[in-house]
Amino acid sequence: MQRVVKFFHEVAREMKRVSWPKRKELVNYTLTVLATVAFMTVFFAVVDLGISSLIRFVLE
Repeated sequence: MQRVVKFFHEVAREMKRVSWPKRKELVNYTLTVLATVAFMTVFFAVVDLGISSLIRFVLE
């Protein structure tokens, strides 16, 4: 039991040392991730559509 208490005490101490991002930084990071995911989604959808069209053209 003492090991568990020590573990959580050390976790709490380490969490105080963490450098948390400011709100503006967090918003910028979140928007960057969302924009990247949206771009990649569109990119792969276009590539998939192109490959599907190419395969249909070859098979017909």
